[in-house]
Order: sequence, then structure tokens, then C-alpha cells
Amino acid sequence: MAPKQKFTKQEIIIAAFELAREKGLDSITIRSVAQKLGSSIAPIYVNFNNVDELTQEVIKKTFEISRKLLEEENSGHPFRDIGIASLRFAKEYSVLYRDLIIRNNQHMKYENENISMVIEQMKKDPMLSFFSDEELKTILFKMQTFQTGLSVMAANKLLPEDCDDEKLIDALDSIAADVIAAARLRKSGSLA
Repeated sequence: MAPKQKFTKQEIIIAAFELAREKGLDSITIRSVAQKLGSSIAPIYVNFNNVDELTQEVIKKTFEISRKLLEEENSGHPFRDIGIASLRFAKEYSVLYRDLIIRNNQHMKYENENISMVIEQMKKDPMLSFFSDEELKTILFKMQTFQTGLSVMAANKLLPEDCDDEKLIDALDSIAADVIAAARLRKSGSLA
């Protein structure tokens, strides 16, 4: 009779995620996860063929958390909610944010898969509903550029001390209004 499996696949993923959250994706090794679980490496190899497979599961969990943060924002303006959720992720998961956004890595291929989901969310925003998918992609790119800079500053604690969440959200709202206004003018032919 085979010995009872000591840890579930999900428990192993959670342990690896916590390691990545604290120390970065490079900290995920079979041994480090086993140590975090207080176990030998055997239960990990029962569930995963190698560390890359486990790391991919951690990346999936990270994107699930990112989506959950987005779902928690419900202002009625999905475009705004995306920015706020991104800022929250950068602040709450700063090590992972830096690993995924600042470092060059293969893990962000998932990001391209999420673009369609984000565009669909943006279409629900009354301020954006009349833009084409291509126009929305351009608006999203411009906002991502600003929001990434702001999030990097938040993740690295580079913001002024008096810059609280309300000021960050005001900055996002202001830039979003400017980007959308410029896109409307461009669409109407009033802006070259």
C-alpha cells in the first residue's frame, strides 16, 4: 500500500507562492518549498515533474489573485478599477510585481492572454463603450505606461510620504480622463 500523500498539490502551490511573495520567483526551488512545508522533497515530486511546472502554477495563482483584486473593485468604471487593482497588487505583492513587471522573464506571456479580458472589461465602461477594440488597445497601452510607472514607484516605496491611496487614485483618474479626452478628440478629427 502506497504511503498517504502528506501535502496536496494546492498546499504545495500555496507554499511556493508564499516563498515567491516574500523572496521572488527565483526563490522557488524544490528544496526551498519542501523546507517551507517542513517536509522532504518527495511530496513535491509526487505532484510536479520539476520546479518549472511548480513555478508555472505559482504564476497562474498570481494572475488569479490579480483578477480577484480587479473583481473586488466595483466603481462602475472598469477602466478605473483596472488601475486601482494594479496599484493594489503592486503595493500588496511588491516582490512579485517587481519580478513580473520590471525583470525580463518568460512569465509575462500570460499578460498577452489577459489583454482580451481587459478590453472586454473596458467596453463595459460607459466612457469607453464607443471606441473600437484597436482604439481601446491604444488607450490601454497609454494608461498601462502611466500606471506601470506609478505602480513601480509604489512597489519600491518611492512615492512621497503624503501620497496616500486617495492621491494615487486621483492621479489615475486625472490621467485616464486626459487620455480618454484626447482619444475622443482624435476620433472626432479635432486632434491630429
